[in-house]
Amino acid sequence: MSTETAFSYHLTRTLDAPVSRVWQAWTTPDRYARWSYAAPGSVEQDVRPGGAWKATMVTPDGGQFPLTGSYLEVEQNRRLVVGMDVPGKDAQTAMTVELDEDGPRTRIALHQTCDTVEERDMAEQGSTMLLDSLTAFLAEGAGA
Repeated sequence: MSTETAFSYHLTRTLDAPVSRVWQAWTTPDRYARWSYAAPGSVEQDVRPGGAWKATMVTPDGGQFPLTGSYLEVEQNRRLVVGMDVPGKDAQTAMTVELDEDGPRTRIALHQTCDTVEERDMAEQGSTMLLDSLTAFLAEGAGA
């Protein structure tokens, strides 16, 4: 994909939790379900390169939709590249999650490239909601 047609977003945030807690929140099914808007019991994660994941997400109005994908890259406590299956597309859409230790805190960065401005805007909105929810989850001491 050329950069002339790519639509990307990049979000960063500093979280009041050590890298290990943030990593566990992303890679442990019960913890992930508690902050990611996933239906309880729907999250399965095989966190290794090529490993599959799935979750059923719940929208604010109570709707549910299944998501599936695989882990494209895994560097424990540092980097996840999560591939997401998108209906109608041959290739997975990838979202990169990078973690950097900042003393007792963690700097998290999310990055994704989409095919259209509309897809980018929806993905960025969803990722912002995820970061807001993760921030609250960690602030409550959850996943300690």
